[in-house]
Amino acid sequence: MAKTIELDVTGMTCDHCVRSVTNALKDVPGVADAVVSLEDKKATVTADEVDVAKLIEAVEEEGYAASIR
Repeated sequence: MAKTIELDVTGMTCDHCVRSVTNALKDVPGVADAVVSLEDKKATVTADEVDVAKLIEAVEEEGYAASIR
């Protein structure tokens, strides 16, 4: 069953940043969808059985900071 995970994401300044974070999150195995908001500085991830640490790591590898909301 899919669950929703919200992350605070800092360091994003433009639409390119949003695309980078969205794509990185969608590439994590188990992620069904990821919606990233520049305005709210957050990411909402829908996933089956995913390790939150892997989500945070994916965001950090793109050069942004993330934490569980």
